[in-house]
Amino acid sequence: MRWRDVKQHKITHKEEIQEKKPALPYASYGDKIKAFITDTFLLSLPIFYVVIYLVFGNREGFQNDMLLGWFYILGPLGIVIVLFYFLSGQTPGMKAYEIKVIDNKTGEKPSLLLAILRFFFFNIVLFSFIGLFFSFLREDRRGIHDLFSGTSVIKSTK
Repeated sequence: MRWRDVKQHKITHKEEIQEKKPALPYASYGDKIKAFITDTFLLSLPIFYVVIYLVFGNREGFQNDMLLGWFYILGPLGIVIVLFYFLSGQTPGMKAYEIKVIDNKTGEKPSLLLAILRFFFFNIVLFSFIGLFFSFLREDRRGIHDLFSGTSVIKSTK
């Protein structure tokens, strides 16, 4: 962009800004929450059931060693979700609501490292309640876990 083109009104300053930063169709809060709830039922609950009743035997056994129980739950859940992010960029809940996770630099599905980082940071934010409402302060609706991992959740175009 040359200054003389702007000065001679061949190109306006607003056009210059729009050329530099294409707008992504970021997913709405409602779609992200609905996809999270769907994934909780489709992915998490079967793992909860297996860990509580097959590994520990009953609910009281799980309560006696809850830290180990959460490790047994979050380990397989993390592997499943990271594989969904890495292979297709979508979990089943995200696919149902037509949203997907992308790498901000490439615009494609995230790499394995970014998928792992996103899952790790999401759980830190979720379980510590730090930054749950951070995305409401941003125009692009990205949470702290998306900022740290370099990802975004957008509407998928089929």
